Amino acid sequence: MEYWLKVSLLLCTFGFLREMRPSEPYVTEYLAGDYGNLTTEQVYQKVYPFGTYSVLAQLVIVFLITDLVRYKPVIVLSAVAGIVLFAMQIWCDTLGMLQVAQLFYGFFTAAEVAYYTYIYAKVDKERYQIVTGHTRAAILSGKFLGGVVAQVLVSTDSMDYGELYYISLTTQIISLGVSLILPSVPRSLYFYANDASRSATIGGDENEPKFSMKMACRLLWYHLVSSYSNPIVLQWSVWWALAICGQIQVISYIQFLWKEVAPKNLSVYNGGVEAVATLLGAVGAIAAGMLNSNKRRSFYMLCNSICAAVLGGLLLFASQTTFLWVAYVNYMLFCAIFFFIITVAGAIVAENLVEDSFGLVFGINTLVGLLSQTILIIIVVEPDPGFGLGLRDQYLVNGGYFLCLGGIFGLWILIAKIRALCNKVE
Repeated sequence: MEYWLKVSLLLCTFGFLREMRPSEPYVTEYLAGDYGNLTTEQVYQKVYPFGTYSVLAQLVIVFLITDLVRYKPVIVLSAVAGIVLFAMQIWCDTLGMLQVAQLFYGFFTAAEVAYYTYIYAKVDKERYQIVTGHTRAAILSGKFLGGVVAQVLVSTDSMDYGELYYISLTTQIISLGVSLILPSVPRSLYFYANDASRSATIGGDENEPKFSMKMACRLLWYHLVSSYSNPIVLQWSVWWALAICGQIQVISYIQFLWKEVAPKNLSVYNGGVEAVATLLGAVGAIAAGMLNSNKRRSFYMLCNSICAAVLGGLLLFASQTTFLWVAYVNYMLFCAIFFFIITVAGAIVAENLVEDSFGLVFGINTLVGLLSQTILIIIVVEPDPGFGLGLRDQYLVNGGYFLCLGGIFGLWILIAKIRALCNKVE
């Protein structure tokens, strides 16, 4: 077996175990049910917002530290954070301790950047496309199997919601062992970048890259300016960040809506729904990946805007339904459509960037999305200084958000088209 394939399989094994968390579809049922000492309102107003704030606070720091320490240490620490997170959720049931656990959740989530970028420092560029497929497939496979296992165990009464956490804890412990045997990375994108002027000796052998703060700052600034001074990248990055904001808000609180709608407030089919939603999201992403979207950017922006409006309609419908299956189906359709349009946006951004700057732009766009979501949480979820809206009202707001997103960008494209036609007539 070739070396690059061994490394890819090791990393994918880590990613699969990291995402194989059967407890995830039933987090709300566990924390706000018979297994915790908290009310539903305490969980979504006092616990979940801490997770968002934690990810936001750590994302930029983790991104730079990942490059500085060359990926592997952050991957190892993310596994440790996952272990601590699930251990605290198993054995701690007070509000204060669960808020502390969200700090580890923040690092666990922010450290995904190390997983996605590690492989690019270990393989040749001609292998980038295939290893990207490997890492994405591992993540989706882990999520899918986690949902299936959770549904089977809950439906057969083999385990309760709390016992699912022991499986999640076990997979995180195993992932730690896998992370420790990952090969170290000699170079990184910024702090240990290859310098063409000094990367080769007289004999032609490459020297190991050396730490350079000056080069890191220069490359960061060059990638930042060259990326966002491109109007195509800027336009699609704004759309991307705002769409990510809405999507994170929806998936973060969807289990509360299911619990609200469900008979006797028990949503027992979350695992199966999450598994199907993962598959449909993968299908949507694959379908988008087959398009040559960069050549017809205006058309695909219009399509994305229409799809965003459709997502808004689905959320408005879900917010008013009294049938759990309707809320479930709406969520699955939401995932399929969203991952299609966000993949289109990501592909167009990537095709218009300078080489090696995608990680930085991805991080900044995600940061802007999280910052926007934080503002939305403060206004919508927090009772002080925000409005502290109920769950159904929150999804009315989410639906209106996507309708506005689709309307604004759709109108923008139509106006641009009308101006272009007028200029041709003149």
